[in-house]
Amino acid sequence: MPLPMHQPFTRPIAEALGANATLGRLLERLRESEARMATVRLVLPAALAAHVRPGVLDDEGWNLLVPNSAVAAKLRQCVPLLAQVLADQGWPRREIRVKVQSERA
Repeated sequence: MPLPMHQPFTRPIAEALGANATLGRLLERLRESEARMATVRLVLPAALAAHVRPGVLDDEGWNLLVPNSAVAAKLRQCVPLLAQVLADQGWPRREIRVKVQSERA
């Protein structure tokens, strides 16, 4: 009769991140970035929203990632609206930065 195989104990990534103060803060910022994106996606034109991804959220601001300079230019025109929508929804004010990020990154 074969012996049962024991799998090593693994913890879900969210639990592991939450157990460490520094990593827990990183997880909080990641969740906030995603939640902010969900808020602004509602007011972005669908064709533009399809190309925008949430990026780093830090004490100075929040990055929105786009694939090229054309999308970046259009998104920068929307930044005042996005800032207002976030403020109206009660999010703390942060500078919104638009960053071009290649598909490889």
